[in-house]
Amino acid sequence: MTSRRDFLKGGAAAGVVFCSCGMLQNANAQASRQKLPVMVGVKRVRTIDVHAHCVIPEASKLLGPRSPNTVRGGDEVAIDVAKRLAAMDQQAVDMEVLSINPNWYNRDRELAGEVVKIQNEKLAELCASKSDRFAGFASLTLQAPDLAVQELETAVKKQGLKGAAIGGNVDGTAFSDPRFHPVWAKAEELGASLFIHPQGVSELNEQVAGNGWLSNAISYPVETTIALSHMIFEGTFDKFPKLKVIAAHGGGFLPSYADRSDHACLVNPGGCNPDIKLAKQPTEYLKQIYFDSLVFTPEALRHLAAQVGVSQIVLGSDYPFPWQLQPVDHIFASASFSDDEKADMLGRTAEKLLNFGA
Repeated sequence: MTSRRDFLKGGAAAGVVFCSCGMLQNANAQASRQKLPVMVGVKRVRTIDVHAHCVIPEASKLLGPRSPNTVRGGDEVAIDVAKRLAAMDQQAVDMEVLSINPNWYNRDRELAGEVVKIQNEKLAELCASKSDRFAGFASLTLQAPDLAVQELETAVKKQGLKGAAIGGNVDGTAFSDPRFHPVWAKAEELGASLFIHPQGVSELNEQVAGNGWLSNAISYPVETTIALSHMIFEGTFDKFPKLKVIAAHGGGFLPSYADRSDHACLVNPGGCNPDIKLAKQPTEYLKQIYFDSLVFTPEALRHLAAQVGVSQIVLGSDYPFPWQLQPVDHIFASASFSDDEKADMLGRTAEKLLNFGA
């Protein structure tokens, strides 16, 4: 394993690439009103960002070249841990929980398994080298659930990772499909969190083409909404009541219009399966799902909390993509929450959820 000294000296030793695209400079230009250490009232709070990205070059090469894109934070890479730490300091983020967007679900078992193996080993190496600032979500070969079960157990028990980052479906198959039950059972057994990060809905590509990057602005939240809704309505959360799911981007559109879900089967019983008897109203399941705070404004955060509960919200930035370069500020700016509630969202809930030490 690479030593901390070697890792910080060489940067590339752990094989981790952070996307930057000049985000550090932007972060410096937009100095945060909050600085480390973050204080809420008179209490020190460790801020934990559960939604931050990196790339493992060796694994990416196995998957082949990617299509060129214009996404800020996506094309430029900087194998410089010092820069990432400096950016985190500017954002008043003590710790990032790193994840890698899954783009291997449509590959064969052997190739995908090798990609996942490299990613988990390198990510674990990085997190161990700087354990006070980085933690990680494992990758999983979800198209091969038996392999994914093994990967998750190794990641949590041997590599020290905090759970796994997953997409919104597996090559079109919903997470509620019984083939994935062994994976959810293992996650529940391990107390491991599953971070759902969408990859886009290919069926919508033609409709969302045009100005506005709607393939992200609309398709990503839609995918998360569909993923969570299937897990609710197909009874996945009833089968695995202790499953810990974190939904990126504030859970997509679901919390914004969740009450419609409570009325669908009343209006159209023929569109619902009479053999599936949910234990509670669909909206009640939102209170056992966790959501990141990436909703941009104090008012949006207030509404999210009103729908799901403050206890279900954790800090998220999407860094290095510049969606919200000062991710703690809208929490502090909100008059809707007590100091204790703000401290929970900033880090205390994530500490418990991800089994961090105090």
